Amino acid sequence: MAIPVDAAAAALCEAMRETVKRYSLWYLIQGILLVVAGVLALIYPFISSVAIVFLLAWILIVSGILQGIGLIGASNVPHYWLQLISAVLAILIGVLLLRSPDSGLLIMTVLLIVYFMVEGIAKVIFALTIRPFPNWGWVLGSGLVGILLALILWANMPLTSDWVLGLMLGVLLICEGAALTYLAWQVRHAPAVSNG
Repeated sequence: MAIPVDAAAAALCEAMRETVKRYSLWYLIQGILLVVAGVLALIYPFISSVAIVFLLAWILIVSGILQGIGLIGASNVPHYWLQLISAVLAILIGVLLLRSPDSGLLIMTVLLIVYFMVEGIAKVIFALTIRPFPNWGWVLGSGLVGILLALILWANMPLTSDWVLGLMLGVLLICEGAALTYLAWQVRHAPAVSNG
């Protein structure tokens, strides 16, 4: 006998809700720890920025080594030399980032500026395209904020590279932690939903 789609969706939602409720204490602890880590990243943005560069460096080194190990005895694989060059470059860039984290901070900040600018322009164009819709101004505003942020970062370039990644990491961790904490708190204190 087939189950109606609405009933299956309701059963799935209830099962997920019960799972989240069962582990809500762990979600609550995780959310609080993320908020604390985010606050620390905001207080010490330079240390957080350097930590991001070091983490990226080690990820590149480990992935390059693993890719190189995977190529041992596989010289007949198509594009073998290209994959070997890719593995060597990953290791080399990782080592260079470990030796000079300031350069890594500068490069990652430039990439962040490009991202903010492109995302901002895309949001402005999208907002102007949907202009008759309600609340289109919010999309326009978020695009303008992205462009403005990119211009501010670019204008203060050598100085911003030291702290901008740590600041962004801090904001991200606080947002994710607050959302997870709120979800866990609400699930723990919400009454059970009946399917009657």
